[in-house]
Amino acid sequence: MKTILFMTEANNYMSLSIKERLENAAYNVITVAADIDAVNQVKEPLDGILIFANDKLSSQQQSLAFLKDRAVMEDIPIFMVGDTEDIKTVNTIIPKNLIQQEFVRPVNVNNMLESIDNFIRQYNIKLKKKILVVDDSGTELRKAKEWLENKYNVFLANSAAMAIKYLALNRPDLVLLDYEMPLCNGQQIMEMIRAETEFSDIPVIFLTNTGNKDVVMKIKELKPEGYLLKSMEPSQIVKSVDAYFEKKKENEIKHFSNSQSVFQRR
Repeated sequence: MKTILFMTEANNYMSLSIKERLENAAYNVITVAADIDAVNQVKEPLDGILIFANDKLSSQQQSLAFLKDRAVMEDIPIFMVGDTEDIKTVNTIIPKNLIQQEFVRPVNVNNMLESIDNFIRQYNIKLKKKILVVDDSGTELRKAKEWLENKYNVFLANSAAMAIKYLALNRPDLVLLDYEMPLCNGQQIMEMIRAETEFSDIPVIFLTNTGNKDVVMKIKELKPEGYLLKSMEPSQIVKSVDAYFEKKKENEIKHFSNSQSVFQRR
């Protein structure tokens, strides 16, 4: 089920109709007023934000600015419906380039929601995290892709040269790196990654067969984001990758919330 934040100060037929039809389309609809505290209390990951612009909401500049910052921070698409003048007023706080779709009243609610739903579906595909898996074994690469591709965009490299070539052209959100490889092992590949300024901060988790104590100590000295054994159940490997991204997002949201708290005190 997808979750959408519906910000409205209206309690009219159209507002209620939008909420009802979103729910009928299997959306979890969180309705909030234009209030910073109300937005801050919403902890669920959001697939979209729909703003119902009217004269009352348009005057809530601080709340709209707070919502804009959260949308930017968490990569949440924003949609807006309202009269032309109310939309223009909101655009002074949330510029047009940050709003994916605007719907000027009168609108056909069914057509509007279909358009929003189609956009969110495509947007979620683009938002899939990118993982580069590096392993000299074609079998291991295929297995890793099979385990992860339902949730992530998975790219494969069977050598250090291929991995570095990929990194020079793309930026994955995570590298899953085998340790024991011929010619250039995982440690050397990670050292190369860390040596290049443009991708030195790309996170690396080792995924390897070896549980040798000395090797594990060497890997830990490299300070990767994690260390996983290929002998683990595939579901556990996927859960570990999920947990890494979830923790990363929690830290980003916490940092964002703290910065907003400072903003509010000012």
